[in-house]
Amino acid sequence: MNGAAQRGLTVLADPTRARILRLIRDADGGHALVGKLADALRLRQPTVSHHMKALLSEGVVVRERDGRRVWYSIAPDQIDRVNALVGADDSASSEPDLDRIVDDLSLRFRGTFSAETVRASVQNSYDLLATGSTSPLLASRTAAFAATRLEALSRAQGDLPARPEVLFVCVQNSGRSQLAAGILRHLAGDRVGVRSAGSAPGPELRTSVVQALDEIGVSVGGEFPKPLTDDVVRAADVVVTMGCGDTCPVYPGRRYLDWPLEDPVGKPMVTVRSIRDDIEGRVRALLDEILAY
Repeated sequence: MNGAAQRGLTVLADPTRARILRLIRDADGGHALVGKLADALRLRQPTVSHHMKALLSEGVVVRERDGRRVWYSIAPDQIDRVNALVGADDSASSEPDLDRIVDDLSLRFRGTFSAETVRASVQNSYDLLATGSTSPLLASRTAAFAATRLEALSRAQGDLPARPEVLFVCVQNSGRSQLAAGILRHLAGDRVGVRSAGSAPGPELRTSVVQALDEIGVSVGGEFPKPLTDDVVRAADVVVTMGCGDTCPVYPGRRYLDWPLEDPVGKPMVTVRSIRDDIEGRVRALLDEILAY
């Protein structure tokens, strides 16, 4: 992949920019003002202007002056690219094919779980994620979330080879817990099972969190905010909470840690980097402990 193509993918990988593009595409007339976008996203106008500048420089959007106002719209030659990112522009889009997801996961977990158990997990995972969600990736996220829960249940039952399992929990699962989970996966590889969840999950990962991890070579991959469920707690050997109070269920035989960390939401990048580095130090110490046994 050449440098320009890679740079373009990086620009579009930002979840806030994906939301901006969807708002522009679905707006009346197919164009929008920065102020309206900022109101819809509950962001400051300078923040939205920063994202628009990046999208404009890559040719993803075009702008048109109307007196003192500046309208932004999707560049005509970028429509397919944007639709691939945020989902097709179809107000009557079909529901996720849950039957197919069930069939696929039944094959993956054949010999471990019945089709009825898989179906119940898929339906419950879909119901949890669909509540208040506007993500165009609901089907794939449902499949990933259900698979994670089924694997957690399988490990809790002793059906999979033993390895240390760590669960990070914060409120929205879009900041602190994702920072910790991303860093631990990066450092531990397959030696440690890593999951994260939120007591009240947000819609997407924080842009600042994605950036802070990318700066140190950590990819978030396909991660997204997930609700806290009993199965992932039961599968964990260590549960690390970060500001979510008493919402995490307590099971005997688990080690519970509470890390008093500042919430990165709304903080400048210098503060987010400081929180990231604090988390990395704690994660490294935890990794040394759990691999020493």
